[in-house]
Formats: sequence, structure tokens, C-alpha cells
Amino acid sequence: MPMIRETIVTTVDAAGRSHIAPLGLIAAENDWIIAPFRPSRTLDNLRQMPHAVASHVEDVRIFAGCLTGRHDWPLAATSGPVPRLQAAISHWELAVESVTEDALRPRFRTRVTAAVSHAPACGFNRAQAAVVELAILSTRLERLPREKIASEMEYLAIAVTKTAGPREEEAWGWLVDKMRAFYGGDP
Repeated sequence: MPMIRETIVTTVDAAGRSHIAPLGLIAAENDWIIAPFRPSRTLDNLRQMPHAVASHVEDVRIFAGCLTGRHDWPLAATSGPVPRLQAAISHWELAVESVTEDALRPRFRTRVTAAVSHAPACGFNRAQAAVVELAILSTRLERLPREKIASEMEYLAIAVTKTAGPREEEAWGWLVDKMRAFYGGDP
């Protein structure tokens, strides 16, 4: 299995409108693959402007927020045509080198044209990692059995209970609310 790096990807459309989305970038030798599902704005934007920025963040509210309708995160300029998240501790500017078409998830092979650090990376605590995992699960509610979601969520909640700060608790709450709305009650 290839390594997947969880990031926040920024793309822009032909008119220069930005879109941010949490995406796992797939390692491919010295390159990174962006594989957005069809349909998605990320996919449409990459076809219009073959560049992206992967922002690495410690504030997991951004992951949860993007998946729960909270898209208004401040952006900052980069040396390329696509902005980064202002909250990024580092970012990669990516240029699309090739596209492998697929009915479900086309694969955009990108190369890093710039890698910039903005602040020291302290790494995720257990609660932050649990929020990112729950964020990923929240994108699969229609594809995974409810029992699997509930079981994973119960296990992840242990880390949140033991190690979360206010940001992680807020992000967790947004995701739990999303899941309750989907299921019409607790998962």
C-alpha cells in the first residue's frame, strides 16, 4: 500500500475562485497523486487550472469544517497561481504532470514545485489524529455499514476524551452532528 498524507488541498477554477477540501495525497516515488472523486469541485478545478496547493495544518477544525459546511478559512498567497491556507504550518505547491482517467477517481500525478515551512511542526496528538480519522469516516457514511462506523467512532472517542483541547472537541462535535443528521440519531 502506498503512503497517504492527509492534507487540505486548495484548487482554483478558471475564474480564480478558490476551493479547499481535505484530501489524502498518495505517494508515488517523488510525486504526489491527487485522486478526487467524481463529481467534485476539486476535480473540475484541476481540469481548469492544473495546479494545487497542499496545506499541512495542526488545526483539525479545518478538516472537520470543510466536511460540515464550514469553508471560510483564510487563505494566503503563494509563488504560484493557487493560494494556501493561512493556518498552514507548511505547504507544497503542486503542478499536474499527467492524468490517469478513471470512472470513479481520476488520478492527477503532481510534482512539488515549492515546499515552504511557516512554523515548527509539533505533530498530532491522539485527539487530533482521531478527529482526522472521524473526518475520513464521515465521508464514507453511504458506503460503510452503520455498525462499522459506530464501532470505529466509539474507539476514536477514547483518544478525544483523554487528550483533546478545545479545538479538537469543537471539530469532533461538528463531525458527530453531521453523522447524527445523516442517521437521524446516534450512529
